[in-house]
Amino acid sequence: MPKLKVVMPDDEPDNAGEPRAEELRLLEAMLFASAEPLDEASLAERLPQGVDVHAALLRLQEEYATRGVHLVRIGGKWTFRTASDLSWLLSKETVETRKLSRAAIETLAIIAYHQPVTRAEIEEIRGVTTSKGSVDVLLETGWIRPRGRRKSPGRPVTYGTSEAFLSHFGLDAVGDLPGLEELKGSGLLDGRLPPGFSVPMPSDDPALHDDEDPLEPGDLDLGLAPPPERTGEE
Repeated sequence: MPKLKVVMPDDEPDNAGEPRAEELRLLEAMLFASAEPLDEASLAERLPQGVDVHAALLRLQEEYATRGVHLVRIGGKWTFRTASDLSWLLSKETVETRKLSRAAIETLAIIAYHQPVTRAEIEEIRGVTTSKGSVDVLLETGWIRPRGRRKSPGRPVTYGTSEAFLSHFGLDAVGDLPGLEELKGSGLLDGRLPPGFSVPMPSDDPALHDDEDPLEPGDLDLGLAPPPERTGEE
């Protein structure tokens, strides 16, 4: 008759019954309770001193990798999102998709890669006059924002992308946008490009550049509306 082996406590794996790290429980609670993504500095303020917040977040992210919700980093902040393969569960049939015009898409791409940039600079890069509605539509979506004013005659408003842009496209930072070779490989750019053509390395550094002045009270409203002299543009 075969003998039964009795497993004594000493025979159990070292990690059997190991309690879950307290910082993981704290992070989990804060992230679930927050309606907005949280940055690591905000999370660290409520954790015990000496905790490696970034390392703990990566451990928590690994824990949720196979679950119905995932811990993701968007715009340098952390939040829980429904697993991409389960997103259909939360879809609504009433959602209306608004298709951006080609001009608006080109304008968004120029702002993303060349920010901070003014309306006049957008027109110079595109090579055509920008419709007064292109920038305004992007402002309405919340994907771009007025940054400051250029230190040049007329002090035009400069524009950059927003956190909503990063969130919509699932980017941690604007620097994650594809470069020239990736764009060519995906077929988005013609292989027969003019000599010297390049795609700049995008940056969404919120700090104003040396050639920008900060916005003043009332400037935000001015930035959301097309300048009067451009209202007749096609």
